Amino acid sequence: MIEQAQIDQYHKQGFLVVENVLTAENIAALQNDFDTWVNESRQHSEPWGETQDGRARFDIEGDHSADHPSLRRVTSPTEISEAFKRTALESRVAQIAGQLIGGHGARLHHSKVNSKLPYTATQVKWHQDFPFTPHTNDDLVTCLLMVSEVTPENGPLQVISNSHKGPLFTHWHDGQFTGAVSAEIEEEHCQKPMACYGPSGSVCFMHSRLLHASSPNETELPRTLFISVYAAEDALPLGDNPLPSIHTGTLVWGKESGETRITENILRLPQKPKGASFFVQQAGEESFN
Repeated sequence: MIEQAQIDQYHKQGFLVVENVLTAENIAALQNDFDTWVNESRQHSEPWGETQDGRARFDIEGDHSADHPSLRRVTSPTEISEAFKRTALESRVAQIAGQLIGGHGARLHHSKVNSKLPYTATQVKWHQDFPFTPHTNDDLVTCLLMVSEVTPENGPLQVISNSHKGPLFTHWHDGQFTGAVSAEIEEEHCQKPMACYGPSGSVCFMHSRLLHASSPNETELPRTLFISVYAAEDALPLGDNPLPSIHTGTLVWGKESGETRITENILRLPQKPKGASFFVQQAGEESFN
């Protein structure tokens, strides 16, 4: 699927961008479903739909309107789209994720669409993924499939190379799980980011400990990512899934080992927001379950 040199690069830097993971036909099917949801969003002024745990499936940015749609999150699209389901469970995305995780196998943990439509305000503060989804070991990979072209200007993922080998930073501040690192950590560790971008069909594979962020899209080009998170088959979750799905735990690569592997990590378990996504959580405007 990918070369050993690419696997080595992933483990060294904590991320890997691979182009042409999916065909143009595959991407067109995903884009068609997402366009349908964007058109539907024009009829809504607040998050709508319902997921397995009762929260909204579709989340919109504060600048959303019928004339200026800003659909920023679709939770567990695998439950409502055959194209997204096949991509998460059966495509080269899952197979490459399994290669990078190694070991016995890999399972889907959760999936979502994160989008920044043209000239929208959505941004993501610096954070690591593992504090949101702690497991008995940290062999988790976040796969960001570029449904639309991602450019250096339209709000691409920014990462800090090699930071997955460093500490897990707290995402708790003043007694609240904010889903972001402190300003001090950002100042000390996040000043030399690398942008991850490419043509549609590309995927950025990212270790769950890697520091990353992204800025708003101030261009006319949409930036839409289908994000699937996979965990090692022998990694068991230590808390509630923030985006539970009927497909959570599906084995996508390898085989069952019947074992649980435990590695040493120290962190405070996250809070699960009541709202549709972690964006308002990062803004400090969310209440929690």
